Amino acid sequence: MSHKEEYGDYQTPEQFTKVVCEFLFYKKKVRPSCVIEPTCGRGNFLKSSLIFNASQYYGIEINEKYCDICRRYFDSRYVKIINSDIFNFDFTHLVGENILIVGNPPWVTNTELSKLNSANVPNKINLKKLKGIDAITGASNFDICETIILRLIQSFKFSNTHIALLCKNSVARNIFCEVKKGKIGFTDFEMFEFDSKKIFGINASCCLLYIKLSPKSISSSCEVYNLDSPNKLKSSLDLIDGRIIPTLTNNIDNFDGSCCFEWRQGIKHDCSKIMELNFQDHKLINGKGEIVLIEKDLVYPLVKSSMFKSPIINSFSKYVIVTQKKIKEDTSYIEKIYPLTWKYLDDNNSFFNKRKSSIYKRSPKFSMFGVGGYSYSRYKVGISGFYKTPLFSLLVSNTKPVMIDDTSYFLSFSTYNDAYTSMLFLNSRRVQGFLKSISFQDNKRPYSKKVLARLDFKKIVEKISFSELQETEKYLNLDPFITKELVQEFKKLVFSCTRD
Repeated sequence: MSHKEEYGDYQTPEQFTKVVCEFLFYKKKVRPSCVIEPTCGRGNFLKSSLIFNASQYYGIEINEKYCDICRRYFDSRYVKIINSDIFNFDFTHLVGENILIVGNPPWVTNTELSKLNSANVPNKINLKKLKGIDAITGASNFDICETIILRLIQSFKFSNTHIALLCKNSVARNIFCEVKKGKIGFTDFEMFEFDSKKIFGINASCCLLYIKLSPKSISSSCEVYNLDSPNKLKSSLDLIDGRIIPTLTNNIDNFDGSCCFEWRQGIKHDCSKIMELNFQDHKLINGKGEIVLIEKDLVYPLVKSSMFKSPIINSFSKYVIVTQKKIKEDTSYIEKIYPLTWKYLDDNNSFFNKRKSSIYKRSPKFSMFGVGGYSYSRYKVGISGFYKTPLFSLLVSNTKPVMIDDTSYFLSFSTYNDAYTSMLFLNSRRVQGFLKSISFQDNKRPYSKKVLARLDFKKIVEKISFSELQETEKYLNLDPFITKELVQEFKKLVFSCTRD
């Protein structure tokens, strides 16, 4: 494992640290008496921050070799290099007035570190107070950079400290959300975007996050600029009802609210080589290239995130073994009723034992997650979480319910007509425009469950006309099917539905 992998170590080029520090000095007029660089690496930010002529500098770094490099370069009377784990470092003796925290925390998640068997993983605390299954599944996967920045904010929140750290845009937005929820005072909260491909050689949307903390909050929004043109506002964000809301333009319809239907995430098994099967030459083939001879009862059509390419999906080449009807269900029944399936799974038990996620601990053998009665609904309307342009697909099979993977989301319906009508409403031009306006295209998953849950069908069905649905059918190259009667029936469902 390389140091870059284990520590999210992207050393900032000195020419860029100079750009950042000169920006802070000349444009933001920052004049600190103390400069702190957490995770200072080889000390490039410390070198560039000498422009501030502060009376004291601190560099904190877990890697002892980097500490030695810094100590050889800096005068120890003014620059203190501390070999320490940032997650356990006590900042209380550094808290004071007129402090600047500047640098580039590691860009990696706790899940990525766990997969690498890294020792550099902070204690897994539930930082965002997630409840239930969300706290032990994907929702609890946190960015190490985000954790560090939140910890710094907590340590310095009652001061006038300046925080200027490089991070992904998604991390900056999460920080804004937590700062607002925590009612932490600030006078400035700004994102200055830059070209990470040019600076670090990576494809990610990144920014210099600048926060001026304050004992009392004066500002309320997050403003977004380009670092190359810091006087030209690109957009602004605010937190309303616990949601980060971008500024809506005048030509965007507002369908924001609460979805009357429950958006569900697809099944999670983390064992694709064994659980997912390809149908080739009338045979089921697993990820190892082996022919799989098992009972068909637990084998279901599967649509993965990358397969959402048409508005109606009704033919399948990929399948998945579904071992449970609900989470935590005892799977021993498989051995009695489906002995070939049990033997196949048991013969490959070593693959299941390699699953890293804690959700499988103390669970029955061959357990899955994201499974329930909703998984077995006959008709679904699903969407990939990854695509930049949202496409909602009607999923239907003549034989069995269609399953989707855990990077996708869906609604369940009891009739084809309701599912089809829902698909048209969701793919209509105005709903698509609104959905893009409330999502962040630089997120790994622009269309998450939280984003989709904001689609208020009661507003949608009132505003989108029948003619617009007909236009949507044409745009999607579908044969005419929608009728005013189907729309009326769907409206009745929307206004009568209650969430389970």
